[in-house]
Order: sequence, then structure tokens, then C-alpha cells
Amino acid sequence: MTSSHTDCHYCLQSLHGRKYALRDETPYCVTCYDSLYANTCEECKQPIECNSKDLSYKGCHWHERCFKCAKCSRSLVEKPFAAKDEVLLCTECYSDEYSSKCFHCQKTIMPGSRKMEFKGSFWHESCFVCQYCQQPLGTKPLITKDNENYCVPCFEKQFAHRCYSCKKVIASGGVICHDQPWHKECFVCAGCKTQLSGQRFISRDGYPYCVDCFSKLYAKKCAACKKSITALGSTKYISFEERQWHGECFNCAKCSVSLVGQEFLTWQDDILCHECGSA
Repeated sequence: MTSSHTDCHYCLQSLHGRKYALRDETPYCVTCYDSLYANTCEECKQPIECNSKDLSYKGCHWHERCFKCAKCSRSLVEKPFAAKDEVLLCTECYSDEYSSKCFHCQKTIMPGSRKMEFKGSFWHESCFVCQYCQQPLGTKPLITKDNENYCVPCFEKQFAHRCYSCKKVIASGGVICHDQPWHKECFVCAGCKTQLSGQRFISRDGYPYCVDCFSKLYAKKCAACKKSITALGSTKYISFEERQWHGECFNCAKCSVSLVGQEFLTWQDDILCHECGSA
């Protein structure tokens, strides 16, 4: 500004016909204004006079000519730039030095663009998608398999085991019976519905039974003691003419000698050793 009727507020010299600057509506000659209020340039450390353009960023100031990339020295005036440890860099130099590479496309993630981070790796937002449906994952729950990311519905559709009983997805844990997966809570006796996880059971037609239920429903009855032959563990039984016996029950009806591995005779419903049968 040029005035013809006031004095410099600091040195009191007339501003008649001279340039001056205002601060809080108070006039100062250029010399006083620069010495009192001019910012110091971060690059050249010289005052930024009132007749020079003052560029500022995060409380720091530069001459227009000094506002440039610290690596390639290209001007950053009206251009995108980035800062690293208070040093200004053009986007190209910043990318070369510091930018992350997209895990998917391996291209640089440019400063200022949105990036997604997951398990220590980075993606362009447009590259961070479900491998199956190609929809953006953003901040949705996801599951990784073989270094590929899937949204939960797609992962369950492609890979998750489904319970043999309720047909729903088994998220974790579970029980395997005859190569079929079950939820632990679904793995119950088909007869009495008792939980069988960690218990002894017998399988029939793809479904598990506790020992008691299987014995009641399916086990053969010993012709001697009339109790169930469960065939669990080391239990052995003898079968003859559609009748079965526990090994320890297969004895002569008269003398009670064991007939396991021995010759025997039958009389009506009885089995007899050779001696008793001959007598």
C-alpha cells in the first residue's frame, strides 16, 4: 500500500508516498514490518519480506522459490506433495522412497490415496476385494486362505465344512465321524440325544449311538444270559444257527465246561459238550 498521510507505527517516519504494510489495522513501513513480523523461510533461513509470497504448511513458511522437493528440487507450488520427517517431497520421490506396494497388483500406493492394511500388508482400496465375488472388503469380516482374502459368505460357500446333522457351517472345532463333520453340540446319540463328544459310541447308518441305546435297539442277545452282545472293545461272540453267545457264556448246558474252540452237540435248545451229549 502507498499512503500520503500517516507515519510508521514503529519508527515514526512518514509513510508519505511510501509502501507500507498493515498489521491489526496499524501501518508499518516495509523495513520495520519485515524486521518485526516477517516469517523465516525453512529452506534459506532468510526473512520472507512482505513483498514476497509466503507459503506455509503445518506452521512452517517458505519463499515461493524455496518451496521445492528436497530430493529432486522441483517446485511444489500448486502441486501435490508429501512430508516425511518434516522434509517435503514431490509425490514421485516420496513413492520411490517410502510408499508401500500393493500386495495384490504390486504397484505403488501413491501418497494421499486410500490404502487398506491387513496382517502387515497393504492394498489399494480397489484391490482389496473378495477373491470369489470380487466385491470390496473394506472393513468387513474376512477369512484368508492360501494368501487370498474372502468375505465370510463366499468362504463358507467355497470351503467351510457343514455339519452332517444340521447342515450349518462349522466355524471352529467340531467332531469327525466316518469322515463326516459335526458340531460338537450336534454330535448326540440318535436314540437318547446324549452328548457323545469324547464318549464311547457305536455308529449305524451314519448316525452315532451311545452304547446303551445301540444295545437296546440293535445289539444281538446272548442265547445263554439274554444280555446284549455289543461287540465293543475285545468282546468276542460265537454264532451258530442264527443264535449268538458271549464267549464266556458258550458253555455246556450240563457240566458248564467252555465249548469255545471245542466240538459240541445240540439237544433241542441246549448245547452240550461231546461227553454230556454222548451220555
